[in-house]
Amino acid sequence: MNKRIVICGLLMSLASLILGYVVHGLLLGHDYQPLMGTLIRTQEDSQHYFPWMIVAHLLTGYAMTWIYAKGFTAGKSVSGQGLRFGIAVALLVAVPHYLIYYAVQPTPAVLAVKQIVFDSLRFVLLGLLVAYLHPQRATLAERA
Repeated sequence: MNKRIVICGLLMSLASLILGYVVHGLLLGHDYQPLMGTLIRTQEDSQHYFPWMIVAHLLTGYAMTWIYAKGFTAGKSVSGQGLRFGIAVALLVAVPHYLIYYAVQPTPAVLAVKQIVFDSLRFVLLGLLVAYLHPQRATLAERA
């Protein structure tokens, strides 16, 4: 694994963690309040599991970096490829994830829709970021 992929994966992991906080902590925080202690862990209880959250975001960042590095098309638009990649990841991860949760947990329908929309937007932004960082490019100045 080259140095650029390691750095890109780390930046993607950090961006995933930050955007995850924006989506689930800020945008959906009020929607989660009625579910605290039943469907969702309390703040106190969730602190014990925070290391798993870090692992999850590291896996997201490095997996997206690795897959993008293997599948980009030279000579194509950076933003177009990032957008396409982000949409594909959202359709692979966020949409089925929350549909399954909705089917097996008593999640309110409005919350499930918000989770799908906001997390899909999160993955589109991450797709655009990984395309900009372009893990196979030698330097940031090099055209993708």
